[in-house]
Amino acid sequence: MTTPRSFLLRTLLASAALMAFGAGSAHADLLKDIREAKKIRIALDTGSPPYGFVDDAMKPVGSDVETAQLLAQDLGVALEMVQTTSPNRIPFLQTGKADIVVASLSVTPEREKVIDFSVPYAQILAVVAAPKAADIKGFDDLQGKRVATTRGSNNDKVVTQGAKGAQIVRFDDDATLVTAAVSGQADIIATSPAIVNTVLAKSPQKDLVQKFVMQKVPLGVGLRKNEPELKAWINDWITRNTENGKLVAIYKKYHGGN
Repeated sequence: MTTPRSFLLRTLLASAALMAFGAGSAHADLLKDIREAKKIRIALDTGSPPYGFVDDAMKPVGSDVETAQLLAQDLGVALEMVQTTSPNRIPFLQTGKADIVVASLSVTPEREKVIDFSVPYAQILAVVAAPKAADIKGFDDLQGKRVATTRGSNNDKVVTQGAKGAQIVRFDDDATLVTAAVSGQADIIATSPAIVNTVLAKSPQKDLVQKFVMQKVPLGVGLRKNEPELKAWINDWITRNTENGKLVAIYKKYHGGN
């Protein structure tokens, strides 16, 4: 004889099983979707030289651009570049405007709470640069000074936390920050060594030097949460192309160094 209690228990168990089945069958497999579409949408910042910029022929180039091109090529799909800026990198990923992000995205604990990262494919230094004559050796020396940085970048976060008494001036992207430094709107900048070099390349007469390193952080490919197949493929791809020297060669081409 079936009691109301046993019937209710069986009903709840059956409902739970159906929910579990539905959750499993609804699991997204972005890697499969990308292969079926024969296209991957990668968010890139072409206003962040030398990671991404537009050359004299109006063609997107840079270390991140070449990294994205190699990734799409090895995956066997077309690359659709989705132009982004530092503040929009994670929102573009979360809202589905891009499948992944390859845009000098530093791996930080805060970002890892909302998105996933691949293993590092490169690294970046966060530095403070200023005129050679400026007596700046650390965060304390920025007290009361005007410091420019790129809004939403890891440099923004690090200098804001470290230089409590400084006046932080934020520009929307690296290209605007470079323009501000070249034109004299910004004498002290919190950025990457690559951006310092870009300023000097555009304005060789600038007496701009790196004063101190704020932080050294890895760069990763940004992914949405719960995409294990795509994450595993990208991690394997980075490992292989680091070992065979392809990713190292791309980085050295644009950033120099050993």
